[in-house]
Amino acid sequence: MANTYHQIYIQAVFAVKYRQAVLHKDWRKDVFAVIGNLINETGCKTIIVNGVEDHVHCFLGLKPTVSISELMKTVKAKSSKYINDNRLLLNRFEWQEGYGAFSYSHSHIKEVYNYVANQEEHHKKESFKEEYLKYLEKFEIPYDERYIFEELK
Repeated sequence: MANTYHQIYIQAVFAVKYRQAVLHKDWRKDVFAVIGNLINETGCKTIIVNGVEDHVHCFLGLKPTVSISELMKTVKAKSSKYINDNRLLLNRFEWQEGYGAFSYSHSHIKEVYNYVANQEEHHKKESFKEEYLKYLEKFEIPYDERYIFEELK
């Protein structure tokens, strides 16, 4: 639409169903590339997609005509289909229901990019649950303890 200007940066975080550590290092970068392409196909702009064996961080520029919920629905459905169609796992793959979405200003791009890029190093010191709770608290998002991810088993 003419005369529509925007600057909307979102970090979306979502986990493997049951927090299973199944995103194997030898192929997860390919899945992250697929997720990045799926984001771009919606007209949004992927800045970086990265994660570890049990969850993914997507940092992106959101197009104002795209809702975060529709974006995440598409990304999660099509990326799980990719994993299953390519038989990357012996069992059926699914993402956990839900996601976190956190907004940032332009001045935070470099900081968030670096944080997402260094997920493996970061998670040597902090669990996903600890990380996720910090986000919820930092952004003052009320949450129900019943729906917080369980620790990895």
